[in-house]
Amino acid sequence: MEAPEGEGRTFMQVISEKYSPENFPYRRGPGMGVVVPSGHQGSPMKDRLNLPSVLVLNGCGITSAGDEGEIAAFCAHVVELDLSHNKLMDWHEISKIVANIPNLDFLNLSSNPLSEAVLEPDYAEAFSRVRRFVLNNTQVSWDVVHTFTREMPELEELFLCLNEYNTVTASATPCTSLRLLHITDNSLHDWSEVRKFGSMFPSLDTLVLANNNLSSILESGDNLCRLFPNLRSINLHNSGLNRWEDIEKLNFLPKLEEVRLQGIPLLQTYTNTERRSLMIAQLASVTCLNGSVVSKGEREDAERFFIRYHLDHPEEELPHRYHSLVTKYGKLAPLAEIDLRPRCHAKVEVHCEDRVEQVSIRLDQTVAELKKQLRTVVQLPTSNMRLYYIDKDMCSAFGPEEMKYSTRALHSYSIRDGDEILVVPKTK
Repeated sequence: MEAPEGEGRTFMQVISEKYSPENFPYRRGPGMGVVVPSGHQGSPMKDRLNLPSVLVLNGCGITSAGDEGEIAAFCAHVVELDLSHNKLMDWHEISKIVANIPNLDFLNLSSNPLSEAVLEPDYAEAFSRVRRFVLNNTQVSWDVVHTFTREMPELEELFLCLNEYNTVTASATPCTSLRLLHITDNSLHDWSEVRKFGSMFPSLDTLVLANNNLSSILESGDNLCRLFPNLRSINLHNSGLNRWEDIEKLNFLPKLEEVRLQGIPLLQTYTNTERRSLMIAQLASVTCLNGSVVSKGEREDAERFFIRYHLDHPEEELPHRYHSLVTKYGKLAPLAEIDLRPRCHAKVEVHCEDRVEQVSIRLDQTVAELKKQLRTVVQLPTSNMRLYYIDKDMCSAFGPEEMKYSTRALHSYSIRDGDEILVVPKTK
């Protein structure tokens, strides 16, 4: 529903067209249609519009609110509103829309040209009931963000992605209700900026910092515990972390359970198995890594791997976590290296009447091919040979096993060095 070039449209114009009987003729399930109280007098359109409780009006060229009475009449039941990719650039117009949707829980204003818009506290009060607020790619200033967080006492989730932030301006008034901050794809390089979120959002449960190229976590363990006492999940995908010390510091977050850490320089030289095992072992309390649950068995295997991985490291290079795990499991011996590849050759004794020859045979060949190899050894044509396999360890229990089938592969007999092949001439 693109607007003509250069023209703006009102919120009410768009919903009147999109949800007219011609375009949206039926109620879409229980609770999805608009319910207007019978005593409410408003636009005559109210009897012929069927609005769902979730309105998706992205990319419709909206610049203003339109008739506020009609918004109130049609949208009393609306709980989610997507106004992304419109042309809204005035907070006053947006506040008119929001103020007349009393049950609004989720609002998406992504990719509206709001970088220069002035937000008065009176306008922000209209957003006070919104719990989930998306301001991606709006380039709103931190002053605007702080005005909202002061006037939105129920705000729980805030999305500030793609806003070109390279610094964070701290707020003097903490927002104690916020649980999730999604601030991916910005330019936050220094931990000194990220740490400000701790005092701004003391109840923060989930912090999504992917694609910010954060270079290190320069913070003491005590400060991390104090700044983020409730942080349960952190996403550092595609950050610039390149030291194990930074990963180890995450253990000071007292409630941390979930970590996402892919695409960081530190892990580039490891195999996928090594990355996961070392990360699990390093993060003592994490129960979910990169979206996959860490089972008790996987954790124990990873922690044992961690100890063995560091066995040859100098004492001064051993991470603190190594000593904790040695206390838990003891110093583990290296695992024995077992070659599980199938054997290719075996040296066997070939017996034929009174002759014995040491012969190296290929185990990937068939019985028929072995007969051809033995023609020069026993001086018999292949058609006149009967072969028997003698396992040197099991012969007394089972005796020789005739090799009857010419197409059977030799490795299926489990032939080893020192075993015997008995060649018996066929009787005429």
